Amino acid sequence: MYFSKFHHQRHQGTSRQLLPPTNVTGMMAVTSGCKDGSRMVMDNGKYVRYTPEQVDALERVYHECPKPSSLRRQQLIRECPILSHIEPKQIKVWFQNRRCREKQRKESSRLQAVNRKLTAMNKLLMEENDRLQKQVSHLVYENSYFRQHTQNATLATRDNSCESVVTSGQQHLTPQHPPRDASPAGLLSIAEETLTEFLSKATGTAVEWVQMPGMKPGPDSIGIITISHCCTGIASRACGLVALEPTRVAEILKDRLSWYRDCRAVDVLNVLSTGNGGTIELLYMQLYAPTTLAPARDFWLLRYTSVMEDGSLVICERSLNNTQNGPSMPPVQHFVRAEILPSGYLIRPCEGGGSIIHVVDHMDLEPWSVPEVLRPLYESSTLLAQRTTLAALRQLRQISQEVSQPNVTGWGRRPAALRALGQRLSRGFNEAVNGFTDEGWSMIESDGIDDVAVLVNSSPGKLMGPNLTYANGFPSMSTSVLCAKASMLLQNVPPAILLRFLREHRSEWADNGIDAYLSAAFTAGPCSLPVARAGYFGGQAILPLAHTIEHEEFMEVVRLENVSHYREDTIMPSDIFFVQVCSGVDENAVGSCAELIFAPIDASFSDDAPLLPSGFRIIPLDSKADTSSPNRTLDLASTLEVGPAGHRSTGDYSRHSGSAKSVMTIAFQFAFEIHLQENIAAMARQYIRSIISSVQRVALALSPSHLGPQASLLPPPGTPEAQTLTLWICQSYRFFLGVELLKPGSEGSEPIVKALWHHSDAVMCCSLKALPVFTFANQAGLDMLETTLVALQDITLEKIFNDNGRKALFSELPQIMQQGFACLQGGIALSSMGRPISYERAVAWKVLDEDENAHCLCFMFINWSFV
Repeated sequence: MYFSKFHHQRHQGTSRQLLPPTNVTGMMAVTSGCKDGSRMVMDNGKYVRYTPEQVDALERVYHECPKPSSLRRQQLIRECPILSHIEPKQIKVWFQNRRCREKQRKESSRLQAVNRKLTAMNKLLMEENDRLQKQVSHLVYENSYFRQHTQNATLATRDNSCESVVTSGQQHLTPQHPPRDASPAGLLSIAEETLTEFLSKATGTAVEWVQMPGMKPGPDSIGIITISHCCTGIASRACGLVALEPTRVAEILKDRLSWYRDCRAVDVLNVLSTGNGGTIELLYMQLYAPTTLAPARDFWLLRYTSVMEDGSLVICERSLNNTQNGPSMPPVQHFVRAEILPSGYLIRPCEGGGSIIHVVDHMDLEPWSVPEVLRPLYESSTLLAQRTTLAALRQLRQISQEVSQPNVTGWGRRPAALRALGQRLSRGFNEAVNGFTDEGWSMIESDGIDDVAVLVNSSPGKLMGPNLTYANGFPSMSTSVLCAKASMLLQNVPPAILLRFLREHRSEWADNGIDAYLSAAFTAGPCSLPVARAGYFGGQAILPLAHTIEHEEFMEVVRLENVSHYREDTIMPSDIFFVQVCSGVDENAVGSCAELIFAPIDASFSDDAPLLPSGFRIIPLDSKADTSSPNRTLDLASTLEVGPAGHRSTGDYSRHSGSAKSVMTIAFQFAFEIHLQENIAAMARQYIRSIISSVQRVALALSPSHLGPQASLLPPPGTPEAQTLTLWICQSYRFFLGVELLKPGSEGSEPIVKALWHHSDAVMCCSLKALPVFTFANQAGLDMLETTLVALQDITLEKIFNDNGRKALFSELPQIMQQGFACLQGGIALSSMGRPISYERAVAWKVLDEDENAHCLCFMFINWSFV
């Protein structure tokens, strides 16, 4: 997938002025000489032909050095007898003319390629225009039909005859899909139906397509990208031009594992040949889950490949289910069976070479199986287009670029090798995030706080080659891998900005002792447990390795210079190397997933070196996640939106404002010796929690304030206003305790909501449920719990107290419900990161609504601090 930066710079160097200023006669001679390489230019403007031997000698030198120096030209004349009678000036002019012809040839090829692409794009746009005209005609016909039907309905009388009832009833007795079987004839019937439905989506009006935001067609664009509007499931479509033959395109697209990063496995279970020269395949496919908070998906598919009458190649597929009476596949443990509706690829040969390709992806990912806050990940056509549809086109364009301009990239790697390396990094990270048992992963017991999951893999094949040794240098008897992972919800921070910060400021979140430990497993030195005494980062150098054509993904080597770490009480400063792939750093890319995945490497950086990828993945949540439901708990945080003129932001602004949400997944892998498992597990948990804390601080620093000068209070449907909740909190405090919660005059000097938000003590509300969860906290409360407004609702009341605190709270709950309040003695609480917090005392009281019914419980922690 990568195009070398060094190759790009080399070509930039040839774009300088080729012909130095000379007299008019010399310029005319040089310009004329560009047309014929077998002529040499004399001083008087006359042409003399070079012999074929002389041209061959000059061509050999040109391929080695297109712009030889004066000394090199004189050396050429001395070493080559057939050029001895030619003056150095004539040799110089020949090379000038040769470079001129090369530049003209490249420019001509470029213009021809652009012309072919414009022609193909024009054809695609004309087809899209025809499709839209048909859609408009269909809508006009439907409109007139419904209008006429409505008029007739007002005049017609109700027909209750037996014939009418029988006729209308018979319309629902015929099944929509006739019964089929698993025989070749039955499968061919399903395949032909799939082909028809796919073509109606690829070139017809079966789905209402709208242009994907931020994707405009043009000669430099990847193609015409559209997404579905109001259809079953989610769908995306792309039309583009690639400089590859249709058979090669089909071969690449069928090999999903080579370009679809979310694909875990594709097994072809059966292949049948059809009478029309096509093939029917039965496939079982598994997709990774993008986060630790959701299960993975799998599919039972039929794929049909055939050639149409006009020479176009079609690859279409759909899920097989019970309604089609085809072959079935039993459910697989730990996977949710999802559905692919008729989808596929239409590949047309293009005049002048290349192919025009239509891609349709249409899925139903069963969003019911994930928490409600994550359902936008499975209901977003934009996300499907970015991760699936565009991934196919980008792979084709990248391979086409490599075929037309073969070159060796940085560090001596060819593009195919770098694409394979990027695939390995992504696949290793996905394996760590999912932790499938059939790959050898097993969960180890929690330490009492479930914020970080820890898994262990002791499979013999998990690590082949790392130099895992005891601290004294003797080889260990067994090797294992430990993975610590967690997911968190973020609000009001663009994923691209946060990821760029994590990439460019590694020292803000990483620990050099951990990095040294990670690197030691892959270097020729002993690997010991990291100690608490931390060294320092001498500096971070990012060395560019390669990038994709559109720069949406790039690979680089990170060198941490002079990292000091302790080994057997000795300071060992050394350089540490990581290879990392980074994507999704463009803020304007709608629905793009931001990823930073890295793995320690040895300085030799061999192709077959083992990799233990770790990193971050940030996926934006669609605006659907902001929709309030009638059962939603009263949440003051949900009403604090930043927007101009006091209204909810829309469009592009909303993606970068307070309404933007995203889910971040963190996974780190550690190679270790089996006797150190408990120590490494404790270290890994603490490290992930420290990273989460650092990310939250960075996210708060990068996001605009929720209560800025333009803060607006917009109540979500079905809940009272934010100011109403604040009044309930303050009035209930005054009613039960007899004093004011806020300083007198707050209502006049500043809004009451803002006064509560900036209160010096931690104020937080929790619901009155069997398992109370927090619904609101002011700024001090969020700081105390080390969480965000979005993640707050995932924290239960009992999690913030230790055993003594829980006992004291539960003993006071009856008094709170009867008396209305209680004063709690000082003690120790816990943040969401597990950090202990001491507080001098706490007050708890019931919050009453307008009807004097208990709405929630409110807590105020006074004089709190981290221990």
